[in-house]
Amino acid sequence: MKKQHVKLSSKDQNYLQSLLAKGTMNVRKQKRVLALLELNKGKTIESVCEFLNVSNRSVQRWANCFREEGLIFLNDKPRSGRPIGISGEDRAKITALACSDAPDGYARWSLRLLADKLVELEIVDSISFKQVGNILKKTNCSPIGKDSGASGK
Repeated sequence: MKKQHVKLSSKDQNYLQSLLAKGTMNVRKQKRVLALLELNKGKTIESVCEFLNVSNRSVQRWANCFREEGLIFLNDKPRSGRPIGISGEDRAKITALACSDAPDGYARWSLRLLADKLVELEIVDSISFKQVGNILKKTNCSPIGKDSGASGK
């Protein structure tokens, strides 16, 4: 098998050793560090795969990323996904509104009424009544009285 070495500078080696010595690191990063150190010792990709119990493709990708990016690749890049739509501050405002007195003509807040009022007050751009219910459920707050016998649906 052809050895595909990674050449680490002494500064990089010392940095990687210090990361391992700290003891607090996520497993993905730890495996990347160990792979670089093993490849730097002249081990083959296959032996590093066996040592770390990862796929051949992973070790090859790590070696290539190191050659292209340097040690920056050790840290995970931001993952795509849906951003958090409602901040903690907005959640607190929703809860505060639900705990306030209901508007005139209503005995208590309904989830739909809360959702409409939140948009009217420009606390949020848009929100469904179900989302309002989920937020209030997580805070153990309910706009429906406990003694009313209503199920909250």
